[in-house]
Amino acid sequence: MKSLNTGINIFMNTVGGKWKCLILFFLSQKPMRTKEFYILIPAITQKVLTDQLKQLERDGLVRREVYKVVPPKVEYSLTELGQSFVPVLNTMCEWGTAYAVEQNLERQEQICRQHK
Repeated sequence: MKSLNTGINIFMNTVGGKWKCLILFFLSQKPMRTKEFYILIPAITQKVLTDQLKQLERDGLVRREVYKVVPPKVEYSLTELGQSFVPVLNTMCEWGTAYAVEQNLERQEQICRQHK
């Protein structure tokens, strides 16, 4: 099978995955520690969270900062490239909300926010 290096394929390879957009959305709100992700995304496993954060860091969207304290503290935040993805997240959130209304789907409280 021929690999297509098109914009949509690059997009899906970078931010596709069950939790990546949600991780990026929460990081667009504020820098976070690992434990906070488990509170916000209770269904995510440690392995999946770790893998997806590593992939997002490798792809330049997320910064991982380790503080030299005991116990060790690790904090994740968006890079400048990650910040450039925030308008896409907003569009996805708005589309999902409009779709839910159109389809009469039950949904939780609106969490979309306009970011910088």
